[in-house]
Amino acid sequence: MGEERIDDYEAFLARRRGQLLERIAQAARVAGRNPDEVTLLAVSKTVGPEEVALAWSAGYRAFGENRPQELTRKLTALASNPELRGMRFDMIGNLQKNKINQVLGNAHLIHSVSSEHLAQAISKRAEARGIVAPILLEVNVSGEASKSGFSPDEARVAAEGIAALPGLQVQGVMAMAPAHDADEARRTFSGLRELRDELRQRTGLALDVLSCGMSDDFQIAVEEGSTLVRLGRTVFDPAYVLA
Repeated sequence: MGEERIDDYEAFLARRRGQLLERIAQAARVAGRNPDEVTLLAVSKTVGPEEVALAWSAGYRAFGENRPQELTRKLTALASNPELRGMRFDMIGNLQKNKINQVLGNAHLIHSVSSEHLAQAISKRAEARGIVAPILLEVNVSGEASKSGFSPDEARVAAEGIAALPGLQVQGVMAMAPAHDADEARRTFSGLRELRDELRQRTGLALDVLSCGMSDDFQIAVEEGSTLVRLGRTVFDPAYVLA
């Protein structure tokens, strides 16, 4: 990336960040919420370390990766820059058991704990290393066959047991909505919020993190209570038209 293009791209990133924060604030106000309750996670899976560093310069502080090996690559590439201290990376994609060790201690938060078996495996490895892994329970609220995660009923049954596992800190829940359907997205996000409230009663945990909302539906998610939106294309792709 040449110097002129870097300048232009960083300016785009900063401008787009301002636009996104304004839309988040508008959606929060509709729901009578404080916009500061919402974290903007820049999903960096389609860009390299250089673009992530530019996004940091543009004001982004939290990033998300889908693959453990890419998480490791970016952390390694960026570790030598003292100006990037405090950069947060979350693991948001499907996590296989044989990749857990790449994520533990590197991911600020694991969003995609989609089964009891995975939770138990993370617990065992975290306990062995003497660390606590912050996690979210991934819930397939919409029931789509193409999506992973607990069904709402499975989450109700499993939540207390997972919350009691050593080496884990269950901080909330995560879901994805069906694409290109605003009404179904709203039902998914409100359903996730209602399930979270129920799991609070069952577990006694705060479950403060409600991770939902992506590039095409994040404003609906914020209106329905999301505390963390995961935005990729709308952050990094200048060709993406922001609605």
